[in-house]
Amino acid sequence: MKAVLRNALTAALTTAGLAIATQAASQVTFYEQDAFQGRSFTTQQRVRNFERFGFNDRASSAVVQSSRWEVCDDTRFEGNCIVLRPGRYPSLASMGLNDRISSVRAISTGARVAEDRYAPLPVASQVTFFEHQGFHGRSFSTAKPVGNLKRFGFNDRASSAEVVGDRWEVCEDARFSGRCVVLRPGRYASFAAMGLSDRVSSVRAVSGNARIDDGRYAPAAVAGQVSFYEHEGFQGRSFTTLTQIDNFQSVGFNDRASSVDVIGERWEICESASFGGRCVVLRPGRYGSLAAMGLNDRVSSVRAVSSNARIDDHRYAPAPVVARDGRDYRQRNNERTYEANVTSARAVVATPGQRCWVEPGQAVQPQSGISVPGAVVGAVLGGILGHQVGSGSTQNVATIGGAALGGFAGANIGKLGIGQPAQPQNVQRCENIPSQIPTYWEVTYNFRGVEHRMQMTTQPGSTVTVNEQGEPRG
Repeated sequence: MKAVLRNALTAALTTAGLAIATQAASQVTFYEQDAFQGRSFTTQQRVRNFERFGFNDRASSAVVQSSRWEVCDDTRFEGNCIVLRPGRYPSLASMGLNDRISSVRAISTGARVAEDRYAPLPVASQVTFFEHQGFHGRSFSTAKPVGNLKRFGFNDRASSAEVVGDRWEVCEDARFSGRCVVLRPGRYASFAAMGLSDRVSSVRAVSGNARIDDGRYAPAAVAGQVSFYEHEGFQGRSFTTLTQIDNFQSVGFNDRASSVDVIGERWEICESASFGGRCVVLRPGRYGSLAAMGLNDRVSSVRAVSSNARIDDHRYAPAPVVARDGRDYRQRNNERTYEANVTSARAVVATPGQRCWVEPGQAVQPQSGISVPGAVVGAVLGGILGHQVGSGSTQNVATIGGAALGGFAGANIGKLGIGQPAQPQNVQRCENIPSQIPTYWEVTYNFRGVEHRMQMTTQPGSTVTVNEQGEPRG
């Protein structure tokens, strides 16, 4: 009897294990950008409202494993709904759901679904072009030959690409004429090295058994590269490298870089040739201005940092910011905009030899009849007042003028003998810098659960205007 019960229990546990394993194998992953890039969100269970996970109206591509999944553009599985079979969907634009998914649920294995409810079958081979280097800007994906990209509004616009599955041939003229190169599967962060930046007019897949001369292939796709720009905001002449440069004089770009785009790996930039002088390490990201790190028009050498190298925190540059100066942040035609909450803003006021800012600190307890501590507390209060009125934010930000104005009132507070227990207040701090840096505001804002940073020449309000990607719009 015990043996029978034991066998029955074993069978039951085995069945349960299979059920759990099957359930675990069924999942869907959404990505913030086309071609499975950007932030992602994975679920094995139904989600009635993506807002709970900070991913509402954000998905641009998806990977479906095992079961079929229904995605809808409204919460609670309402609105326009489409069923995705297992596969990789590099773009949701063709099904009208790009940045519009609000709920998702798995479809039962035995459920019958009408054919017109299914999304187009995922493709095994396709190429995605991006408007800017580093897979930024507008994108266009195709799984079929395109004799003229002008039909799709993407002629002479591609600056980077991702190739999935087969090899693809890209040409600078329509109907596969002019100069052509073949791209193997991979990510091509810049077309500049192959002389095709903003010059691609036609594209087609290459048959799997076709033999291609080595001279027709584009340089191999790379994992890391860095691009320097002559002006802030990624404007002006640019220079891109995949390998270390000991002296920028050899490439005609010495002491010219004002902004930089880092892809893949970390890179070390130095103000002197052969990695001498002051050096900082840049993490992957877009640095709209090198002024904040004291390297504007001063970079002379660059090299990649090994992936397993340990870098002290003080050697890293400030986190990548979105620079406002020099970049076109005007609203595009018919572009939808949103308001994002400002979470912090810091006024940076620099003079030759000194850089000052305001941050949380411990205020000195004022004493009766003494005017100096009162002036200190008053200066802090003045800074806070200027912050509250000027920005409507509750974070640490002040102007030197506001702090000075508060100092006058604070001196009188001390004389009146008004005191209170010491408590955390905003205080001004300064440090020496090698050269003059212009005044600007470092602003942090939150949009759809993602923290963004930018520099502004004017004090922000409680919100900033952004587009669907969280980019500032003025």
